[in-house]
Amino acid sequence: MVSQSRLVVGLVGGSHLVNHAYFMLLPPIFGPLRADLGLTDAQLGIALGVVGVVVTALQLPLGSLSDSRGRTPVLAISLSFGALGALLTATAQSYAWLLGASVVTGIGIAGHHPAHYPLIGAATTAETRGRAYSVHGFTGALGFAAPPAIVAATATLGLDWRLAIGAIAAVGTLYAVACLLAFARYVDRDITHPSSEATPSTAESPTASDPPFTTRVRRELHRLLASPPIVALTVLWFCTSAAGWGIKQYTATLLSTGYAIPDSTANFAVSAMLTVGAVLIFGGGWLTDRHAPGPVLVGGYAALAAVAGLLAIGSLPVLGALALVLVLSATVDGSRPARAALADALSAEDSAGKNFGLLTIGISGGAAVAPPVLSVVVGRFGVGAAFWAIAGLGVVAIGLTGVVLSVGGRAVARDPQPGD
Repeated sequence: MVSQSRLVVGLVGGSHLVNHAYFMLLPPIFGPLRADLGLTDAQLGIALGVVGVVVTALQLPLGSLSDSRGRTPVLAISLSFGALGALLTATAQSYAWLLGASVVTGIGIAGHHPAHYPLIGAATTAETRGRAYSVHGFTGALGFAAPPAIVAATATLGLDWRLAIGAIAAVGTLYAVACLLAFARYVDRDITHPSSEATPSTAESPTASDPPFTTRVRRELHRLLASPPIVALTVLWFCTSAAGWGIKQYTATLLSTGYAIPDSTANFAVSAMLTVGAVLIFGGGWLTDRHAPGPVLVGGYAALAAVAGLLAIGSLPVLGALALVLVLSATVDGSRPARAALADALSAEDSAGKNFGLLTIGISGGAAVAPPVLSVVVGRFGVGAAFWAIAGLGVVAIGLTGVVLSVGGRAVARDPQPGD
């Protein structure tokens, strides 16, 4: 099993890149969609919101499917629906068509976390899992960056935006076929399917006495929420998602308004910051494997609180502000492998998909709540106040990490995990 670790991590990393590219299909083509389909900003916002709603709604159902029937079926759903959604987006002729494409794309994106994290957990050991999750995080960052670059390149060549999105769909389709064939031929069933998976010989047939689907969903949700470490970790993921979103949205504004840095320089600094954060994910993975997740999380969130607070003061030298901005995103990004490794340690083999689905809801919730809340804060108190809020989220994250480590008990120690 361990000999297949690199193959699985590589395949899952490629899937992460593709799925994050699907997540970023619409923002780079807002302008062409306005011109070609006559859409308003509100309509485009709704289309983008539909993707997020579908992704959030399907986390627990697909997580349950991953735990009960296997990770590769969920991976197949993710890759196939994502590619189809991209194709439908590229060929959209009306707003209704675009909304339908958003639904299909959302179905595809929804499956990647419930499949990815359990696959990595099953294929790696506790001593290598942090570095595996750092690869996963880095490829996801590349996926977010791919559509804007592809759309910009095609526009520079005088080509239509539909060709750019169609190319993403074509690459995604080819990757889906290659990835799923590789899993079917070269990866052991012990990795792709949980040992508690129901098989035809053991599964019970549905009967009239079986509870309704909605009742089963409520029971499963209640079971998940009855796990204090997972609940605390979900809130932690919510806080770090909100902080990361605020950093990406308002760092350029802080530099330009608070430190009188030209807009072009501020935007370049933000691009450099995101690049540094993506690269330092690998450092976070190495530290997680060497020192365990807890210290890495506490150190990262302490750095988040300190750096955001110093920037919020607004009185740093310009070079000092730029230097701190370079590492600002890394305080969150670098702790991502530790956060995922901690979640894996808290999950039994037959609950990893559902747990990571719930944790992904925390990420989606942070991305949904942060924009309106921080925009109000900035409007009333200035951009510096938003960074004080981000620093406060860092302090809250430290406390939540302590709660998770405390209530998680021996599960967060270096005990052998399922799949080791």
